[in-house]
Amino acid sequence: MNSPQEPFCELSDFSFSYGEKEILKKLTLKICNGEKVALIGPSGAGKTTLLKYLQGLIPADTAVIHQTGSIISQLNVFHNVYMGRLDRHSAWRNIMNLLRPDPVIKGELLNILNQLQLQQKAFDNCSKLSGGEQQRVAIARALFRGGKYLLGDEPVASVDPHLAELIVDTLMKLEGTVILSLHSVELALKNAQRVLALKEGQIYFDLPATEVTQQQLRDLYSPC
Repeated sequence: MNSPQEPFCELSDFSFSYGEKEILKKLTLKICNGEKVALIGPSGAGKTTLLKYLQGLIPADTAVIHQTGSIISQLNVFHNVYMGRLDRHSAWRNIMNLLRPDPVIKGELLNILNQLQLQQKAFDNCSKLSGGEQQRVAIARALFRGGKYLLGDEPVASVDPHLAELIVDTLMKLEGTVILSLHSVELALKNAQRVLALKEGQIYFDLPATEVTQQQLRDLYSPC
């Protein structure tokens, strides 16, 4: 079992480029196991790129909530959520569970959907869901997958504000390391222990949530 103070990741002067375009520029940071971190910053700051890099460090132990493109619309909600554990079972067991779910697994999965107010949609085709409902399906899949690390790229961007607050609160209270990119600064400050702000691919500030000032936020989101 990982020690809470053991670093999940430690970067020193880390840069990352797509082709000739440098996205992340000389990042130096350490995130320890068990930390609850919110990534904030303007669009194009490098938040998604950083999350993708972190996911690549420990893919087997990571549950990821993608912003878009992670739901298979031809499948129903139940099957989309079950896919969170496909890599943990044999092909034969997966086929059997998709056709006739094990009662224990079915109960666990439906309980997660209930927490996200999706229980009535469990066997609806995902193509019939709203954008916010599809995003909650992606969240349910990550929760069903479990693991030591949860990464989320704008996981509640399309969700009703009241429900979004409940979901972020739930995610930040999970055991293990949680790193969420959040559009809502209010949600970040209210629920995260630590706020990592990116701007133009660089760390603008990295502080406990309780120490972030309004002036720092205004400067972060002001045009350059």
